[in-house]
Amino acid sequence: MSDRALLAPPGPNLPVVSHGEGVWLVDEEGNRYLDGSSGAVVSSLGHGNAEISAALQKQATTVAFAHRTQFRNRPVEELAAALVDLAPPPLSRVALLSSGSEANELAIKLAVRFWQEQGRPRKHGIISRWMSYHGATLGALSATGHPARRKPFADLLHPFPRVAPPYCLRHPAGTSPESCTEACLDDLEVEILREGPERLAAFIAEPVVGAAAGVLVPPPGYHEGVRELCDRYELLWIADEIMSGCGRTGRWLSIEHWGVVPDLVTLGKGLSGGYAPLSAVLCTSRVAAALGSGGLGAATAHTYTNTPLPAAAGLAALGVMRREDLVARASALGGVLHDALASLGEEIEMIGDVRGLGLLQGVELVADRRTLEPFDPKLGVTARLVEAARHHGLLVYPAALGIDGRAGDAIVVAPPLIIEETEIRELVGRLREALLDVGRGLNEEASSPVYVRDGKRREEE
Repeated sequence: MSDRALLAPPGPNLPVVSHGEGVWLVDEEGNRYLDGSSGAVVSSLGHGNAEISAALQKQATTVAFAHRTQFRNRPVEELAAALVDLAPPPLSRVALLSSGSEANELAIKLAVRFWQEQGRPRKHGIISRWMSYHGATLGALSATGHPARRKPFADLLHPFPRVAPPYCLRHPAGTSPESCTEACLDDLEVEILREGPERLAAFIAEPVVGAAAGVLVPPPGYHEGVRELCDRYELLWIADEIMSGCGRTGRWLSIEHWGVVPDLVTLGKGLSGGYAPLSAVLCTSRVAAALGSGGLGAATAHTYTNTPLPAAAGLAALGVMRREDLVARASALGGVLHDALASLGEEIEMIGDVRGLGLLQGVELVADRRTLEPFDPKLGVTARLVEAARHHGLLVYPAALGIDGRAGDAIVVAPPLIIEETEIRELVGRLREALLDVGRGLNEEASSPVYVRDGKRREEE
């Protein structure tokens, strides 16, 4: 088999996947890999689920596609109703799409349309944060605060303003949650006033930042403050739950940890457990009422909007999650995973921080834990760790922090929600071996008198 026909070949050293079994993936040579990141935090229900596969087969043989302008269909309507039942009020309306990028694009369009319907067409700007990722399409990329992803297309992007993320570990105001919250909210308010609230439609942010920041969990009071500022200055609040939603953090929506409700929420990735391309936008009754029955129009004009086949996969995935109580499982096992990673951090000197909620955990890597100095980007530490982990039969997801726009190393650890506690122990054990391998490799190349060796920092004498 050749990958020469692919526009973007995956790389000559990658194995060819054969099949999946629970939390494991197997390549064509029979090697087994513990899926420690659910792919790209997608395969929440693991691999080879017979129930979801059967639902897909049944729907495909019944009707795979019927255009939304010609027919209604039961899977879409049932999934929308189920999502509304799970969401906190007043979130009450749902649109189903294919990808997270599409969902965030639609959420941005709906926010702009909301203000147009209010007779305020000048409110069309979107404010977002640095160290964020909202998608690869041009609108979502315009709201993204990740310089490396933006750079090739910078001239095509909207000049949306961005503010500081709640990255308390490195926040210039200090590391206390109180000062971090206050500083970040002050920054948001100043930027709103600088841009002019009369020109801003919405604020978009990930409640728990995923791969763009190595899983950032905001300090107490941050989300409550965001809600208050959006209300005060008349901005809609879009919560990007593409990675953090669908039970991943131990709540159906991660924003539920803080008891506040955004105006729009986007879902994806785990919504179908990876069994079909599926995403969603939820909005409040206030937003829905302003848009009216025909207010969406061309904003939702994607070919696969509200299509029966992926909706059937989503319904089946939701059924599995409910029956196996996987949201509660993510909460309980998330504590086990976090504690195990934190214990690893006590041993491995290059681990600067372990953070997360539920089964969405981040491990930040540093050259010096005392000063939190990042590694030189030229060393490619994250890529080394991902490759070393694969060598030990473990898959983890890279997270490019972009602390100063380029430096910073981290990985995301987010196994399927069906993982067993014994498999968590195995995951962390394999990660330990990979970290030690990377540390030894860095030591061999180091010219500095201070280096890391088998989890211990020492100075040459």
